[in-house]
Amino acid sequence: MKKLLGLVFLMLILVSATEITSSKLQTENSLEGTWELVNRFNYDGVNVTDTILNTNGYRQVKIYSKGKVMWTRYSPDDPSEWFGYGIYKIDDNTLQERLEYGSAEMMKVIDTTVVFEFELELDKDTYKQITLDEEGNKTFSENYKRID
Repeated sequence: MKKLLGLVFLMLILVSATEITSSKLQTENSLEGTWELVNRFNYDGVNVTDTILNTNGYRQVKIYSKGKVMWTRYSPDDPSEWFGYGIYKIDDNTLQERLEYGSAEMMKVIDTTVVFEFELELDKDTYKQITLDEEGNKTFSENYKRID
């Protein structure tokens, strides 16, 4: 009987600890997961001047997991394949992606840009990766929503 009560007590402690840990992970803002592009913004350096919506079946998805990033784009209007894979890191509000390989079209871009660096605005279920010019002014952003 003492063993049974001890086991029940131990199970209650383990279940309680699991629930506390799980709720902590769900409330943290993390880039880990799968994201879909919702739209893009153009900026005048500070303010949004234009919103570009996805049209004609255009889709772009990014997956961040354990320091790795993969993205793919599908556009019925563009016969080229677009995808890439590499590593990422976040420092303060900066997202850096270093792509290792990608589609033929993406390799042309990777050959000229070693590290893609963005200002990062991250919430629980949305994020913006904002491109800055040489003077630190906002020029363009891709705006994503979490899908997983």
